[in-house]
Amino acid sequence: MRENWSREVTFLILNNIIKEGAYPAIEIRRSLNNTNLKNKDKALVTEIVNGTLRNLIKIDWIIKKFIELRWDKVSSNIKNILRCGVYQIIFLDRVPDSAVCNECVELAKKYENIGASKFVNAVLRNISRGKNDIDKPDKSDIYEYLSVEYSHPLWLVKLWLKDLGIDFTTELLKANNEVPPLTIRVNKLKTTKNELLSILKSCDIITAEGLYNDEAVTIKGVSSLENMESFKKGYFQVQDESSMLVGKVIDPKPGDFIIDVCSAPGGKATHLAEIMSNKGRIISRDIFSHKLRLIQENCKRLGITIIETELFDAVDIDENNLEKADTVLVDAPCSGLGLVRRKPDIRWRKRPEDLDKLPKLQLEILRKASLYVKKSGVLVYCTCTINKKENILVVKEFIKSSNNFELDNIFRFLPENLYAPNKKDGFLELYPNTHKTDGFFIAKMVRKR
Repeated sequence: MRENWSREVTFLILNNIIKEGAYPAIEIRRSLNNTNLKNKDKALVTEIVNGTLRNLIKIDWIIKKFIELRWDKVSSNIKNILRCGVYQIIFLDRVPDSAVCNECVELAKKYENIGASKFVNAVLRNISRGKNDIDKPDKSDIYEYLSVEYSHPLWLVKLWLKDLGIDFTTELLKANNEVPPLTIRVNKLKTTKNELLSILKSCDIITAEGLYNDEAVTIKGVSSLENMESFKKGYFQVQDESSMLVGKVIDPKPGDFIIDVCSAPGGKATHLAEIMSNKGRIISRDIFSHKLRLIQENCKRLGITIIETELFDAVDIDENNLEKADTVLVDAPCSGLGLVRRKPDIRWRKRPEDLDKLPKLQLEILRKASLYVKKSGVLVYCTCTINKKENILVVKEFIKSSNNFELDNIFRFLPENLYAPNKKDGFLELYPNTHKTDGFFIAKMVRKR
C-alpha cells in the first residue's frame, strides 16, 4: 500500500462532503470501513477531514493570500487538495511540510494534471515558508474578523453577537473549533458504571467521569464503537451530556405514560425508559420509518421493552391520546447550531432563511403536543440550537397563547455544579464554552388545569 494512501482517502472523503454534499460522519464511517487502513491512520484521516471542515473559512482565506488566480477559477479537486494540505501545514504539527506538499502534488497529478500539480506545489511550499508571517484578519471589521479567524459564516457571527455580545461570542466560536468529547450513557438496566468502566479499561480505552450526569462517561481511544462487544450487548448508548439532562429535568417515574413526539433516533426516549426502570409506557414518534427502525434497534440492544414506535407527524392531532400523558417531550426540529463543534458542516449547510421558517413550525408542534398532557402533567420543549428565536421566544409565545401552561422551577432537578442562572425560571441554556457540552435548550412547563 502506498504511503500516501491515507491522504488520498482523506481527499476523497473531503471531496464527497464539500463537492457532493455527503454528511461527514456517515461519509467518514462508510469510506474507512471500505479500507484496510490501520486504526492510527483512520484516526489521522478523521482528524484531517474534521479539522479541515472546522477551519474551512480561514483555510480558504489563507490560500487566497498565496494565489493570483481567481478562486472561482480553481477546480473543486484542487481546492480540496489544497485545503487538506493547508490544514496539515498550519493546524496539524504532525507530518513534515515537505511530505504534505509531495503527497498533495501526487494527488493533483492523479486527479487533475501536471500543470495543476505544479500549481499545488508552488502554493503549498509558499504557504509553508510564509506560515509564521501570515497576518490575522483586520479587526476593524469585527464581524469579518471573527468569521475568518474562527471559521464561522458571517451571518451566524452577526446573530450571536446580537444575542450574546462580543466576549461571549468569541469564546463560543473558539469552543466550537475544539474537538468535542465522545460521551456515552451507562445503561443501568444491564450493567453498573463500575463494571462498564472496568470493561472499557481492559480494552485500553481511556475513560473519565461525566460532568453533570452520574451515568455519563467520556471515552477516548475507540476506533469503532459498533464493533465493541460492550456496545453490542447494550451496556451503553452514545449521548452528549446536554441531551441526558432532558431526562433529569423530566424526572419520570416507573409507570409513567410519556409521548415523545419527535423521537428519532431515540436517545432521550431510551434514557427515560432506563430512568423508569423499564416500567411504564413511552410512545416514540417520527415522520420517517427508517428513523423509527433506529429506535427499535436501539431498544432491542439496550433491553428496553416499554417503547412503542409510531409513524406520526407531530403537526397532526392524535384524538386517542388527548389529555392522557404524564409527560410530553417535544425535541423540536431546529437549526442545530448547538452542534457546530460536532457537525462542522452545519456552518455552510444552514442559511439565515432556514432559521426564519423554524419558529412557526416549532410553535405549531408545541401547541399540538400540549393537547396530550393531562391535568398537572408536564410538557418539555428542547432543541440543540443556540438561537433565542427558536428557544425561549417560542416557549414564551406558546405560554402567552395557551394560557394553560406555566414554566416550572427546575432547580431541584439539576446538579449543583451546573451553571444555570434561569433554572428557577424553568429553562436551561447550555453552551460549549460555558458548560463543555453541546449547545442546548431545555424548558419545563406544567399544565395548570
